Amino acid sequence: MPEKIRPIEQMLELSEEESLSPEHLDSQVQKAQDQLLQLKRQQDQIEKQKRELEELSRKQEELERGRAEMSDKLTRSLVVVEREAYDAQKRLEQLRAMRESFGQHLELIEAIDPKSWNPADLHKELSRALSTVEGARVEFGQQRSRLQGSDDAEGGEALPEIASDFSRGGGRSLFQWIKIGFAFSLPLIVFGFIALFLFFWMASTGW
Repeated sequence: MPEKIRPIEQMLELSEEESLSPEHLDSQVQKAQDQLLQLKRQQDQIEKQKRELEELSRKQEELERGRAEMSDKLTRSLVVVEREAYDAQKRLEQLRAMRESFGQHLELIEAIDPKSWNPADLHKELSRALSTVEGARVEFGQQRSRLQGSDDAEGGEALPEIASDFSRGGGRSLFQWIKIGFAFSLPLIVFGFIALFLFFWMASTGW
């Protein structure tokens, strides 16, 4: 154990014989220096303990702040992630249903083969094919409208727009439809010319 430090007053209470002794004075001076050194060491130790306690206090405050901050952020982030996961699952189900629907309509459209139609049932087959195409168009428009809202909000890629009225029906243009109409009307036009020729010929001959 460290030597107990004597008060200064006790150190100064010297007898006449002791005060006249140089050896005793040197001994007292040495003791005083030892006590000062011991006090300095104790002060350094106290300062070190103080710094350690302050560092521990700072780390504890930092820990509490960090825990509170991250607990709040993680809690709010979990709510956002769960909502995003729900929306993503809902969108995935919608896309799966859309893919199945589009696939079915595509099979029906690709199965249309005008070359295999019976000329006697041309009107019936054509009406059936147009109904198939129109059904696909309606389904496509409905699904596109449902998907368009979420795509606009999320910045996703939009589906192609539905063709205009002039280009409907197998992707034909207006000029192609004119040619088709002309082809269907050509026999009537030829028959009309023949009828007019016969009429004028008979009128000129007096029949």
